[in-house]
Amino acid sequence: MRLPRMITVTLAGLAVLLPVTACSSDEPAGGAAPQASEPATPTEEPTPENLHPFTGQPADKMKPVLAVKIENTAAGKPQMGLKSADIVYVTQVEAGLTRLIAVFSSKIPAKIGPVRSARITDLHVAPMFGEPAFAYSGAQTKMLPFIAEASLHDVSDSRVPGAYYREPGRYAPYNLFARPKKLLAAARQASKAGDIGFTFGDPPAEGGVDRTSYTVKWPAARFTFRWSEDEKQWLIWQDGKKDVAAEGGQLGASTVVIQYTKTERSEFHDSNQSYTPLVKTVGKGSAIVLRDGKAYKARWERESEEGGTTFTTQSGEPMNFAPGQVWVALASRKPVTP
Repeated sequence: MRLPRMITVTLAGLAVLLPVTACSSDEPAGGAAPQASEPATPTEEPTPENLHPFTGQPADKMKPVLAVKIENTAAGKPQMGLKSADIVYVTQVEAGLTRLIAVFSSKIPAKIGPVRSARITDLHVAPMFGEPAFAYSGAQTKMLPFIAEASLHDVSDSRVPGAYYREPGRYAPYNLFARPKKLLAAARQASKAGDIGFTFGDPPAEGGVDRTSYTVKWPAARFTFRWSEDEKQWLIWQDGKKDVAAEGGQLGASTVVIQYTKTERSEFHDSNQSYTPLVKTVGKGSAIVLRDGKAYKARWERESEEGGTTFTTQSGEPMNFAPGQVWVALASRKPVTP
């Protein structure tokens, strides 16, 4: 497994014993024997080996990766389990709407959903994580051979039906939920978390612009990320409404990345001849990184589907993320319905 790429600075202290002189204010009173100084105990700093490559937070060991396709329209809200995700990708689907790819490894929630169908973009994002377990509910028949050849372990509702259930109080197709532990139990060969190109640490010394909110648009969806100084997070609104978790509280992230990509028409479409977008995540382009109440212009690059995505500042230095959950909005400069 590749080591996670982290930016960590450690200062090593050096204890020096100085001779006691007659004029020293530290001279023992009453002829008492001088006491030996206690050696300074260096503070152990987190190292790349014990920081999680997806969040930059302490981790005892690397665990398998689970990616889940999640509904993201009003009919499927509130979603369950997203607060435990390490990374959440926002991707465009038919009719200009969006769905989520939630990536879990460091924390595994008891339940997650609503789980929805796979799209071709998912199959291009997955290889960045090696061969993760991939949970979804159905796909176009024409796409099934692509899923079979993709770099993932298929734990869909048709492959692992015992890991899924219908959530009471919701209606189909927005009531299909999954139990992640059962999904991972069915994919014991799933890749463990490794380097995907992210770096974590102090923000760049220059280049940040103070921002209290940032809005990203798709043809039929709108996300607004607003900085909360109290919670130290970018709280999330979708289509003008608070994005509230089923477990309670508003969804939010320590770092939000708006990754500007090319969106093209794929060969897949629904029964209404609405074509499925193919979001290009291999290549290079511009990005905006939101962290600590500031917005930074950045560049992204992913050389191949097997490689990770790196983010750099305009001067070419690593664009460090703030430790914690990361949301990546795969967007276009000009929203387009292919």
